[in-house]
Amino acid sequence: MSALTLSLHRAIAEIPAAAWDACAGTDNPFVGHAFLSALEDSGSAGPRTGWLPQHATIRDGEGRIVAVAPTYAKAHSYGEYVFDHSWARALEQAGGEYYPKLQVAVPFSPVPGPRLLLHPDAEDPAALRSTLIGALRQACGELGLSSVHATFCIEEEYEAFGAAGWQQRLGVQFHWDNRGYAGFDDFLGALSSRKRKIIKRERRDANQCGLTFRTLRGAEITPDLWGHFYRFYTSTVDRKWGSAYLTPDFFPLLSDRLGDRVVLMLAEQDGAPVAGALNLMGADTLYGRNWGCDGEWPFLHFELCYYRAIDFAIAHGLKRVEAGAQGHHKIQRGYRPCPTYSAHWIQHPGLRRAVADFVAEERTHMLSEIAELDAQSPYREDDAV
Repeated sequence: MSALTLSLHRAIAEIPAAAWDACAGTDNPFVGHAFLSALEDSGSAGPRTGWLPQHATIRDGEGRIVAVAPTYAKAHSYGEYVFDHSWARALEQAGGEYYPKLQVAVPFSPVPGPRLLLHPDAEDPAALRSTLIGALRQACGELGLSSVHATFCIEEEYEAFGAAGWQQRLGVQFHWDNRGYAGFDDFLGALSSRKRKIIKRERRDANQCGLTFRTLRGAEITPDLWGHFYRFYTSTVDRKWGSAYLTPDFFPLLSDRLGDRVVLMLAEQDGAPVAGALNLMGADTLYGRNWGCDGEWPFLHFELCYYRAIDFAIAHGLKRVEAGAQGHHKIQRGYRPCPTYSAHWIQHPGLRRAVADFVAEERTHMLSEIAELDAQSPYREDDAV
């Protein structure tokens, strides 16, 4: 594969959408040209937020793009959800510079998915993947950067990174699996009696608090509704993180470019929007993203973000719901713990050894935690995974 060459691009607009999407496919909307370009064109991913595009492409000897990776140069570690602040402090205390670094990721989106995007006609996908991994490491060195990080990659990539000498990290998220349920009540029937009663009570209370609910897709979501949703988004950010990465232009652009793959669960009071939960639909998965509300209503977050997502997945024959980062409370609502994968290349030999020791111990603890969480499953024993 010696004829292959790596290029880095300072905007995804430099890469034809058809060529990028031929590698990205359509299963996961977050790695598609439409989503990534909406981030850049809206000013959400760029100099203002410190996510500077350096998208990687691999071309063959005839100049055809055969692999791509969403890649960014970063001078901080925010918006990643896989934390390496302690690594940065360690290198800086030793007299080194951790920033800038390369990040192979989807900005502000802790959504598992492929990060090394290969053209489906590649003759030797494993060799092409290895070439891209090596090219990213080489680019890191030639640009004088401290490290390169591929976060929320898929397990196959995780193993390939590990085989190439990268440090491997595990995390945990909570996903709901559709076991061929005919409806929400069918899902409830798979749970223990106590858990089933709790969910029924939560749904009853949420639906009896004077709100009306709508599920809207694509063009059904008007600019006015996006204005309300942006208010919900910023109110949540202000309470939790204090910095809004996404701009007001991002959500309408997303709706325009992804169409019916954008799914908004909306709550209204007397006809006025008061809460919303944004989802994106992939080939077989509903991905929960942002949510927010104007007030306090019992169990509204669970209703909009978890239960209505399950309703939608069952109705549309989707295999799973991925409800985002964090949230051990999701287990009791039918979401199971699932490992997430990341891989890291550290240039500094001393820090690389220290990180290797850290992530090895961390993996042991994480596997134990996932097993313990899985033991808390609300499913009846005869329905356990």
